[in-house]
Amino acid sequence: MIIDAHLHLWEKQSGCVNGKPVFALSGGKSDFGGAIRQMMPPYMLDGSNTVEMLIANMDYARVSGCVVTQEYIDGNQDAYLLECRKKYPERIKICCLYEEKEIDDKWIEQFDGIKICAGRLKDQNLLHHKDIFEKADKLNKFISIDMADGELQVGDMEKLIEMHPNLRIAIGHFGMVTVEGWEKQIALAKHKNVYIESGGITWLFHKEFYPYPSAVKAIRKAIEICGVEKLMWGSDYPRTMTAITYGMSKDFIEKSTALSDEEKKKILGENAKGFYGFPELEVPEKIINMVE
Repeated sequence: MIIDAHLHLWEKQSGCVNGKPVFALSGGKSDFGGAIRQMMPPYMLDGSNTVEMLIANMDYARVSGCVVTQEYIDGNQDAYLLECRKKYPERIKICCLYEEKEIDDKWIEQFDGIKICAGRLKDQNLLHHKDIFEKADKLNKFISIDMADGELQVGDMEKLIEMHPNLRIAIGHFGMVTVEGWEKQIALAKHKNVYIESGGITWLFHKEFYPYPSAVKAIRKAIEICGVEKLMWGSDYPRTMTAITYGMSKDFIEKSTALSDEEKKKILGENAKGFYGFPELEVPEKIINMVE
């Protein structure tokens, strides 16, 4: 069973970066704060990144389940994600988006977790956001957090983990692995309920490209630091699919000779199943390609 611990969905992109709007154009492109960027594969013609597209990609890549996180640059997708999970309740876990304002407990209760884009917070002192960690702990929700680069927020996170030892926390982007100090973020997973997910790791090593040998070396280093039981695969779909296929985002792990079969099994699904509470899911049937 393979589980993707970090991806994105939106019905309509309406976000913001550095105070400038982000919105979809045509052919998978977006206006990214005044600059044109290829945000999605070009066949995503109308800017919609729907759950139906995702499930088709998951089925083709034989991915059983996924966790949908969020990003400010896409805009708040809470309402759409609730609709998505209704359609695929067993295969999808969803996060509501923390936007530096009070979130009602009844709203949070509808979601599986809370996404914090900590590197984009106006106030990057995480202790000033302790209320959302308290809410997640009280309501038994997980926190999905993309931390600021390097060690900037590690000390604050250590204190929050000590305050909430039973709170499940997934640190994204593999600790921003290409930035100095990334190992400090990985070391947070020495705590019982803190895990690391690799959403965006292919983006971070995009200059090297597939099969990302340096990314595999980083995974081996992380195994030394916190143990393979704390690592989870994530794709950062659909943005990383502008360079590679969805299947390639996991194949570089699945086909690596530097990881054992048992390590691959844990990273690609077993660890996420336990952390997020997925049921036992079927592996989608393999469909033979025309070129095979």
